[in-house]
Amino acid sequence: MSCLLVAVTALILLSSEAAGKTVTGLFKSEVARQQRGQFITKFMYQGDNGLLVCRLDNSALAVEKESRLLLYQDMDSDLDNLSCSERLARARFTISLSQEEHNQTIPHQPSPAAWQALYADRYTCQEIEVIPSHADIGFTFLLLNPDSAGNPLDHFSAEEAGLHSFYFLLLLAYFIACCIYIQPLYQAMRKGGPMHTVLKVLTTALALQGCSALCNYIHLSRYSRDGTGIPLMGSLAEFWDMVSQVSMLYMLLSLCMGWTLSRGRKPQSRPLQWEQSPASTAVAVGGVITQGVLLLWEQYSESESEHHSYHPQQSLAGLLLMALRVGLALLLASVLYQIVSTERSTLKRDFYLTFAKGCFLWFLCHPVLVLMSVAFNEHQREKVVTIGVILCQSISMVILYQLFLSRSLYWEVSSLSSVSLPLTMSRTNHRGRY
Repeated sequence: MSCLLVAVTALILLSSEAAGKTVTGLFKSEVARQQRGQFITKFMYQGDNGLLVCRLDNSALAVEKESRLLLYQDMDSDLDNLSCSERLARARFTISLSQEEHNQTIPHQPSPAAWQALYADRYTCQEIEVIPSHADIGFTFLLLNPDSAGNPLDHFSAEEAGLHSFYFLLLLAYFIACCIYIQPLYQAMRKGGPMHTVLKVLTTALALQGCSALCNYIHLSRYSRDGTGIPLMGSLAEFWDMVSQVSMLYMLLSLCMGWTLSRGRKPQSRPLQWEQSPASTAVAVGGVITQGVLLLWEQYSESESEHHSYHPQQSLAGLLLMALRVGLALLLASVLYQIVSTERSTLKRDFYLTFAKGCFLWFLCHPVLVLMSVAFNEHQREKVVTIGVILCQSISMVILYQLFLSRSLYWEVSSLSSVSLPLTMSRTNHRGRY
C-alpha cells in the first residue's frame, strides 16, 4: 500500500465539507440566475408533520430582492427543458421570504418522497437586468421528519433512518466478539509462523472497519440531535473504511497472485507462504492503487450521499469500481478452477473452496447488492447496500479467520506440504505449537 495514497486520502477527506440536515449557507442572486434557481438541499420526507424551517440573517434585504423559496417534490429532468419562468412556476410551494423565520409544513406523504429546495429572486429570470452589489443573504435550514411520537424532531431523511441503530448493534457485536476471541487471537499471533502476516492484515482490516463504524456512530449520534453531526467523524469513517478495503485487497491479491505466478516453480519441500515476488507484488500494489483512486473518485462524485461508503446510485467511478471487483473475482475463480480440477485430495479442495467463499463474498457483495437494490424503493436502496456490504464483508473476514486459525483442518492440510497450498506450516518447526 502506498503511504502517499493514504496521506492524500486523509488530506482530502478531512478538508471536505458535509451537508447535514441543518443546512447553513448564503442565498446568491448570481448563482440563482446561472442555475435558474439556486439549489439549496434535498430531503426525503415521510409520514405526517414533516417540517421545513428557514431562518434569515437579513430579512430586509430579502424583501428588497423579492426573495422566495421554491419547494419541488420529486424534481425531474423535464424541468431543464422549460424556460426560467416556467421552471419556477412548477414549484409545489412558493414561500416569500419576508420574515426572519418561515415554517412550512409538508403535506402527508403516503410513501417517503424526496423534496428539493431552490432559491430565486427578482433577478433570477431577468438576464438583462444588472444585479446590484448587495451582500448575500445568510440562511439556516432545519429539515425535520416526525419522530416515533409524531412530532417533527427527527433530522434523519427517510433513506438514513435506521442507520444509527445499525451502527450501534454493529459496535455491540464487535465488542462481544472482541471479548470472546481477543485472547486466543493474541496467542496465535504471538506464535508467529506462516499465518502471522495474514492474521495481522486481517486483524488490522477488521480493526479499521470497527473504527469506521465507531466514527459513523458518533457522527450520527450528534446528527440525531442537531442535524449537523460531526463532519470530521463522518470523513474519518470514510477514510478508515477505505484503508480497510485496500488492506484486504492487498492481502487477497498477494495470496492469489502467489499461486498464479509461482506455482510449480517452488520445490516440493518448501511450502508456499506469503508471496513477495516482484511480479505478484506489482500486481497487488497496482490493484490497491487502482481501487484507492476509484474509491476517492466515487466518494466525491456522489455529492448527496453524505458520508456513506457504498452507494446504490452509481457514477462512472462506482461502475468502474464494481467492474474491478468482478474482474478480480473472475481472476480468482479461474485460478482456483485450475487448481481444484487437478487436485485429488478432498481435504485440500475443501481448503481452496472455503478460501474462495471468503474471497468471492468480499469481492462480489457490493456489485450484487447494488443490482438487488433496484428491487427496493428509493428510500431503502442506500440502507440495503450500506448495511449489506458491511455485514457481508464482516462475514468474509470471519470465514478467513476460521480457515487460517483452524487447528484441525489447517494442520492436516499444511502437514501435506503441497507446493500449491498457501501459507502452509512446517511439520518440524510448528508441530509442537499446534
